[in-house]
Amino acid sequence: MEKDPSHPNASKYADQMSVYADLGKGILDSAWQGYNATLFAYGQTGSGKSWSVIGYEPNKGIVPLLCEDIFKGIKEKGAAVQCEVQFSMLEIYNEVVRDLLQPKQGKGGLKIREHPKRGFYAEGLKTTMVTSYEDMNQKMQQGTINRTIASTNMNATSSRAHTIVGIKFIQKSKNATNVETAKTATINLVDLAGSERVEATGATGDRLKEGASINLSLTKLGDCIHALAEQSNGKKNVRVPFRSSTLTKLLRNALGGNSKTVMIAAISPADINFDETISTLRYADRAKQIKTTAIVNEDPVEKLIRELKEENDALKRQLQTGQINPADFVDADNDGINDKDMAKMKAKWEEEMRARMLQNDKEMIEMKKSYEEKLKAQKKDIADPSMKKKEEERLKKPHLYNLNPDPILSGKVVHILKAGATTIGNRKGDPSDITMVGPGIQEQHAVITVTQKNEVNLKPTTSDCRVLVNGTLLVGEATLTHNDRLMIGSTQLWVFQHPATKPPTAKGAKKVPEVTYEYAREEIAAKSGLNIGGDTDLGALQDELLQVMPMVEEANSISEELDKRVKFEIMLVAPEVIGAQGKGKTQIHVKMKNLENGTEFVWPQEKFRDRLYQMKEMYEHYEDEDEWERPEDEDPFQESLETEVHMGTVMVVLQPIAHKMDLDEPFTITNIKGAEVGVMNVAIVPCDGHGKEFTDDDNVFVDEPDDLIGQNLHFKFKIKSCRGLPSRYKDMYCSYSMYLDKEVVATKKVSNTTNPEFNHEKQFDFKPVTAQLVDYLRNGSLVVRVMGKQQLRGSAVPPNVGNLSTKDLLRKDQTVFSRSATQFNLDGGVVDPNKQSMVVELLMMKKTQARLQQKIDAVRKLVKEAEMVSCVKVSTSALKDVLNSSSSNQADQIIRKHLQDPNFKGGSDYGPGGRKAQSSSICVLL
Repeated sequence: MEKDPSHPNASKYADQMSVYADLGKGILDSAWQGYNATLFAYGQTGSGKSWSVIGYEPNKGIVPLLCEDIFKGIKEKGAAVQCEVQFSMLEIYNEVVRDLLQPKQGKGGLKIREHPKRGFYAEGLKTTMVTSYEDMNQKMQQGTINRTIASTNMNATSSRAHTIVGIKFIQKSKNATNVETAKTATINLVDLAGSERVEATGATGDRLKEGASINLSLTKLGDCIHALAEQSNGKKNVRVPFRSSTLTKLLRNALGGNSKTVMIAAISPADINFDETISTLRYADRAKQIKTTAIVNEDPVEKLIRELKEENDALKRQLQTGQINPADFVDADNDGINDKDMAKMKAKWEEEMRARMLQNDKEMIEMKKSYEEKLKAQKKDIADPSMKKKEEERLKKPHLYNLNPDPILSGKVVHILKAGATTIGNRKGDPSDITMVGPGIQEQHAVITVTQKNEVNLKPTTSDCRVLVNGTLLVGEATLTHNDRLMIGSTQLWVFQHPATKPPTAKGAKKVPEVTYEYAREEIAAKSGLNIGGDTDLGALQDELLQVMPMVEEANSISEELDKRVKFEIMLVAPEVIGAQGKGKTQIHVKMKNLENGTEFVWPQEKFRDRLYQMKEMYEHYEDEDEWERPEDEDPFQESLETEVHMGTVMVVLQPIAHKMDLDEPFTITNIKGAEVGVMNVAIVPCDGHGKEFTDDDNVFVDEPDDLIGQNLHFKFKIKSCRGLPSRYKDMYCSYSMYLDKEVVATKKVSNTTNPEFNHEKQFDFKPVTAQLVDYLRNGSLVVRVMGKQQLRGSAVPPNVGNLSTKDLLRKDQTVFSRSATQFNLDGGVVDPNKQSMVVELLMMKKTQARLQQKIDAVRKLVKEAEMVSCVKVSTSALKDVLNSSSSNQADQIIRKHLQDPNFKGGSDYGPGGRKAQSSSICVLL
């Protein structure tokens, strides 16, 4: 018997009903009492926000469970209270508000207006009356479908959009004096976009402004929460920037006004998301400090209508006389407006007043309508025969349905295939039967033909029209079978289904795997040659690659279509190359190569993702035939030549200093691909506290590093020079951080040479040495990064490149995926990341062997000299002095000193000074 998927696997997990009982019921109770209520979920992408708020299939989230309970409560109230439930659903993407219940809207979305009493609202937002959970669920499904269509057409990512479900709950009843009153509550259920930190993208300065439209809402929401928390803690004159973004305007009441508000902080259990988790918890901690003032919204209906009419009359008089009351439009966070600014804003205020009058008229009309009139309009609005018809056709006719990274959005867009030819293309050419928007989709991209024999054939229009069938590039025409996976262009993933040809499921037959977005992507990756398999860590890497590969493909397609002359490649970077000393895991980076001038920049995955969002925004404007070009310093496809790049890394083994030995060796500089790009001459020299360097004659060698614990240790680290660096760099320097020191030490910058002389020297003092330090010296390495800036030599654009398009340049190099996981190809050989450590250990062995040989030679000489004077026994003190000698010359001096002692000769058992010598068998042994 299969386990109910709506219940947790163990007692330590909370199911959806537990979350709803703790959070959702309180919101519903507040609504019944007449309070406004808001719930919003905050956290990084993939942490479970949408799961908690919306849910998936049998695991209903807070929104559907709350909606179910609303109508259960209405049924229990009976006829004594007349209840109305109004539903709305909107999405904020890139600061544009879209009504998800109205699929056809202008490019700019809905305008945000402000009412002095009710606060900010979206003008023209469709609010529909619903009388049952089924009605509301249908509207949610409609909103989800429109969200999916928009997401597909805009090439947007759902994790970067905010979704707000609005439920207006009105309870009408007559009081003791037989006056009809209305108790109104507005419930806002908010699923926020992923809260990835801007710092993780590597964006700073002007580059930070590029992502403003994407990151603005969450950043400003954080600013508002911080300011409100300070106000709640008693700080005065704190400005709350509600007007700074679309999201904060619409959530103003929820955050600092008339509302009871609940926040869900969704965090990831993965250790790689530790910083993001801490950031989310801090965010939640600040939010807990905010105090809102919720009031019961209950007034006589006649009074509400009278107030709306009086307000409209006042607004008309103001418009006629030109007398504007600034208090209606200016609040505490928008002060300091002078007469000149007031004059400039007059036209805008007049527009706001007219919009407010229209909104008031609309509300008055709604209030005057009887329940029966509203019910009649609702039935007309709810009925959508096209959706029902499409569902029926889907069971019989061949069709396509969409796949989306968000499982909630998969299967929401369906195209029924007609008999004969069905054309697929973008919206720029002649109208196609199926319009798809996205990089790589041509005006006339492909044709699907349903033959008289009920076969379905797919054929790309030209060789430039990219179509994959089950992960394989389609050349020519192919006959489709039930559940085939189709990739149209670079981003459009679809599933073909043909119910009439669906093979019957035989008894005991192997279950066919469900076709999901992940399944289709894995198939494409496998056909591309990616199959890491097996190991758990490598499996996690493969999952990450499956996410990044389509992104890189999409970026290349956008670059090609916008003719940006830029190419992107995936790079797998071993931890040793970036200085993780074997403790980290293989990381995914993306290399951006300028196909004109050959410059290359390697971006961390987070930075690439952020740039991709901006590329998508540019492409959206390009598709809409709006102004899409950006200045060079704001173009996500460009990187300034003043950007410092990581030229290579050196891992300096510190083991010699654990024995107080000096090290003076050339170290290989390895770039991020694992290739050798030069040599760095490095020295580590033990010294005293004043900086005097020790030599072999000082005899400071330590056999066991643990003997250093509790003592003081001083040494100098020197970077002398680098040799053989590539000539395309300038302003080169080396940087590093020693042990637990957070300070980054940097050498001077050198240009105009491939062999820079740095002559860098820095002394490090540890007083005293700890066991942790000894372990670091014995087993760790000092990571030295070689940094520089790229420079163009000669012509910036080679003659054979200037006239080529991005498409032609990309064809010259089709590589999208390059591998360098644990070993790195270098001129046909293999570079082992541990090679340098082995060289140092070999050097230490030689030095240690030489020291031991010197000690043995000294003892042999002592024995020889003792035999020459007929000495049978040698004192341990004499032997100890000889063994502790730091050189052969010092050993000779010690032996001569002992030979001059009369007690040393004649076979005496006495050592120097007439003391009874301890017996030693050293002479016999040797």
